[in-house]
Amino acid sequence: MIVLSGIRPTGNLHLGNYFGAVKNFVKMQETNKCFFFIADYHSLTTHPDPKILHHNVKNVLVDYLASGLDPEKSTIYIQSDLPEVAELALLLSMHAYLGELERTTSFKEKARQQPENVNAGLLTYPVLQAADILIHHANKVPVGKDQQQHLEMTRNFAARFNRIYNKEYFPIPEPFNFGEELLKIPGLDGSGKMGKSENNGIFLIDDPATIRKKVKRAVTDSGPTEPNSTVSEPVNNLFTLMAAVSKSDTLQFFKEQYANCTIKYGDLKKQLAEDIIAYTQPIREKILDLSQNNDYLKKVVENGKEKAKVSAAKTIKEVREIMGIKEF
Repeated sequence: MIVLSGIRPTGNLHLGNYFGAVKNFVKMQETNKCFFFIADYHSLTTHPDPKILHHNVKNVLVDYLASGLDPEKSTIYIQSDLPEVAELALLLSMHAYLGELERTTSFKEKARQQPENVNAGLLTYPVLQAADILIHHANKVPVGKDQQQHLEMTRNFAARFNRIYNKEYFPIPEPFNFGEELLKIPGLDGSGKMGKSENNGIFLIDDPATIRKKVKRAVTDSGPTEPNSTVSEPVNNLFTLMAAVSKSDTLQFFKEQYANCTIKYGDLKKQLAEDIIAYTQPIREKILDLSQNNDYLKKVVENGKEKAKVSAAKTIKEVREIMGIKEF
């Protein structure tokens, strides 16, 4: 099975990224042919500062490697290292229609959020994403709810290409469902998921002092007023974090305290912070070490590019021929 996943380089990975996907990627690479890429083309739709784009790419690469992705077991590459992706996106765009692109939920949301920057890249974002997937003939794509529509559009583009050219060329990719293994990590602000833009996350690179400070500021509630009352969303979020990083008896202890109205949120936060520190410290140490090893990082991306180019070049050659673009 060929699995593909990408992440935009907007900064370091946080616990939501790690438990939501990366930890599972580490398992997947043992039994599947996996492609993991850093989507720097995609990030250009929001016009990132050119001075920090490469730095963000490096941060994601380092975090991926420190989290356990193995360049010997999977293909790890940078999106812009494959010009074939851009060419396939162009070719696929010939059969992507304005109406369906304008109806994309993510496009409408971005257009509202950044009305001064409604660029063509935002509109054709799903086409580029389809190219990322189809360039390697991926069968499975791990997606969150916010990307489900894009995957469905990829399926449509693949089926439309096959139908127009009367050739079953592209496989129709399926969503990869982690099932019960997927742990959704909430933010520290009392609701929603952990994210970079929300400023509610704990990052793998965070030092102990930063983690303690962030957890101390985490939103809770005024405390339970009667035994066995329903746990509020902010406190349940902290319990979810604790379930990911703490021992089961530690979690059970604080849940029982909440149930009998004796819980002290200060104690809960102190314990949670120390457990997060203990869990992330080995990863952080690897991040700090890898960040200084530019020769190794260069070797990883060069090898990843060469491995990814094998399937990318083959796909472009065949798509060109199918569409009638041939050499004299």
